[in-house]
Amino acid sequence: MTRIDFAFGAGDRLRAACQTTRKRYLAGQRMVVYCRDGTRLSAFDRMLWAFDDISFVPHVLANDPLAADTPVVLTASDPAAALPPAGAPHGAPETWLLNLDDDCPPNYDGFVRLLEFVSDDPADRQAARQRWRVYQAAGHTLHSHDLTRAAGA
Repeated sequence: MTRIDFAFGAGDRLRAACQTTRKRYLAGQRMVVYCRDGTRLSAFDRMLWAFDDISFVPHVLANDPLAADTPVVLTASDPAAALPPAGAPHGAPETWLLNLDDDCPPNYDGFVRLLEFVSDDPADRQAARQRWRVYQAAGHTLHSHDLTRAAGA
């Protein structure tokens, strides 16, 4: 069953997602980033290029010819379709899914892990509570992380 982690208290949801994406890339981990909101996905794409002057996170859109060979893939459609075929350099078995959408992503159960970042914005928190309930109703054990405590440590 997919492990689902919620990180609450992100000062900037996209920045926290970029930092985690960079960490996963540096650890050799493949990540699919899902968001139906094209504006938000584009903002995340731009932020991956510019959030840190000294690092680079290789990433492409799911429809790019290099998607199967790139460790970070961005998609506004079914994230399971962005999983590479077995035997690809960044194979599917260890692929994580990062959800930047306000709703639960489709077919998330094909991923080993699902990450959710939640800011202190009331609308963002409300949408996260709804996703939490959906995952819980599906029988998942959810893991909660307080980023405000981690930042203060």
